[in-house]
Amino acid sequence: MSVVEEIFLDVSPLKSLDKLQLVEKILSSLNPIDKNIENIWANEAEDRVEAYDKGLLSAVSAKDVFAKYQK
Repeated sequence: MSVVEEIFLDVSPLKSLDKLQLVEKILSSLNPIDKNIENIWANEAEDRVEAYDKGLLSAVSAKDVFAKYQK
C-alpha cells in the first residue's frame, strides 16, 4: 500500500470540515499565499462592495452568467 493510500485511510473517518481544513493546508503548501496579492484582492473586493452600495456598480445573477457561457 502506498503512503498516499495509507494517509487516505487515516483521513477518511474525519469530519468533513476537518478534511476540508487538511485539503486547504495541502493546497497552500503547494501554492503558498502571497500576502501582497491577498491584500490587493481584499482591497479590490472592498472597493467593489462600496461601489455597489453607492449604486455605481450593478450586479448580474449567477444564473445569467452561467446561461451566457453555457455551450
